[in-house]
Amino acid sequence: MGGFFGAVSKTNCVFDLFYGTDYHSHLGTRRAGLAVYGDKGFDRSIHNIENSPFRTKFQDEVDKMEGFIGIGCISDYEPQPLIVRSHLGTYAITTVGKINNTDELVESVYKGGTSHFLEMSGGDINPTELVAALINQKDSIAEGIRYVQESVDGSMTLLVMTNKGIYAARDRLGRTPCVLGQKEDGYCVSFESFAYLNLGYTHLKELGPAEVVFITPEGVEQIYAPQKKMKICSFLWIYYGYPCSSYEGLSVEEMRYNCGKLLAKRDDVKPDLVAGVPDSGTAHAIGYANESGVPFSRPFIKYTPTWPRSFMPTNQSKRNEIAKMKMLPVESLIKDKSLLLIDDSIVRGTQLRETTEYLYASGAKEVHIRPACPPLLFGCKYLNFSRSSSEMDLITRRIIREREGDDVSMETLKDYADPESQNYKEMLDEICRQLNFTSLRYHRLDDMIESIGMDKCELCTYCWDGEE
Repeated sequence: MGGFFGAVSKTNCVFDLFYGTDYHSHLGTRRAGLAVYGDKGFDRSIHNIENSPFRTKFQDEVDKMEGFIGIGCISDYEPQPLIVRSHLGTYAITTVGKINNTDELVESVYKGGTSHFLEMSGGDINPTELVAALINQKDSIAEGIRYVQESVDGSMTLLVMTNKGIYAARDRLGRTPCVLGQKEDGYCVSFESFAYLNLGYTHLKELGPAEVVFITPEGVEQIYAPQKKMKICSFLWIYYGYPCSSYEGLSVEEMRYNCGKLLAKRDDVKPDLVAGVPDSGTAHAIGYANESGVPFSRPFIKYTPTWPRSFMPTNQSKRNEIAKMKMLPVESLIKDKSLLLIDDSIVRGTQLRETTEYLYASGAKEVHIRPACPPLLFGCKYLNFSRSSSEMDLITRRIIREREGDDVSMETLKDYADPESQNYKEMLDEICRQLNFTSLRYHRLDDMIESIGMDKCELCTYCWDGEE
C-alpha cells in the first residue's frame, strides 16, 4: 500500500513531518523517504526500512534537515519522494496507488520528448517517476496532475511539493484517502486522519475524489473541485486502516465492532471464547463477543518489542515463518477449549493454517474461523493488495481451478462469490478441510457493506465480486 504526510509552516516543519510520516509505518514495509524545502533549497533522504523501523532510520534527519515545506512517505516498493527538475521548475513528488497501463503511458511520454527513465533494482520503472514525467507533459503542475488523474488506469493519489507549497491530489475515484489538518502556523496533508492529532493539528477537511488543492502556510486553495463518483477501498476499514483512523467520517474501530456484531448474528456455534488474530482481527472479535455474549480472550499474544510490522520481510516463506514466531500461546486459555478466531481475511491460507495447527498442538479442542470479509476471488487492481501474488495464489482460486479447470468464466466466478450458491458452500467446505478448521464462515458482502455504513456504489468491492 503506502502512506504519506506533508506539512507547510511559517517555521521549521521537520519535526511534524518526521512524526507524521512515522504514523504511517503500518502501511509500508520496504522504503521510506522525506523531502523538504527551506532556506538551503531542496533536501531529501530515502532509507530501506525492511530490517528496521522508520524512526530508527530517520531519527538523525530531524536534526540535519530544515525546511518550512516537507513531504514524506512510507512505501511498499519504490524509493520516493523524488526530486524532479523540469520546465515546470524543481519539485518533489510522492505517490500512493497502482498503474496498470504503464507500457502505454511510457510510450506516450517517449513521444512527448522524455528520453529515458531510471530503472529500479527490480528492472521496473519507478511509477512515481512515470507520474512526474506525465506531469511534465503539460504547461503547469496543476494541469499535469489532472492529466495524471485522467490517464492512469488504476489509482493515483499524490503530493507535489514546490518551493511555494504542496499540491495534494486525491485519486480520481477516491480509492485512497487524503485529509487536511490545520494549526495556528500552518497546515498538513495526510493519508491517515489520526496522524496529525498529537502534533497539534485539528481536522480541516477530507478531499473528495479527484479534488486537487494547493497548500501554503497562509491557506488552502482549491485547484479542482471534487467529482461525485467514488470507489473508496473497503479494505481500509477491514484491514489496512489503523484503528483510530476514519475514512469519509466513518471510524475504522467502530466498523470492526459492527463487523463482528453482524458475524455473530449469523452464527450458531457455541465456543468457549472468541479471539482475534492479532492485531487486525482483534476489534472484529470484540464486536463478535459483545453481540454473542461469548467471552473475549487473547489465547495467543503477538510479541511486538522486536517484531513490529515494519520488520516483516518481503519474501513470503520468511514472512510465514516470522508470523509464526511472533505468536506466543497462553496455554491455560487454549487447552481443552473451543476457540472462535476472527482474522481480517484469508489470502493464501498458509499462515492461518499454521496458526490453527499451533492451537491444536497447544491443546485446543476446536478452532472455528470467521474471516471479517468475504472470500477473496480477484487480485486487487488498484492498491497492490497481495502485490507479489497472482490470483492463482489465492486459496479460493486454487480450489476453483481444481473444480473447474483453468478456463473459468466471470459468470462462474460470480456464482462462487454468491453466498447462497452451492458452489460457494462447497468451496468453503473445501477451504475448511484443507486448512483443518473445525468450521468456517466468511462475512457476507452485504453484511460487510452494512458494517461500513456506506452505499455499495461508493465502495470498491472488486476483490470480492469483480465489480469495477
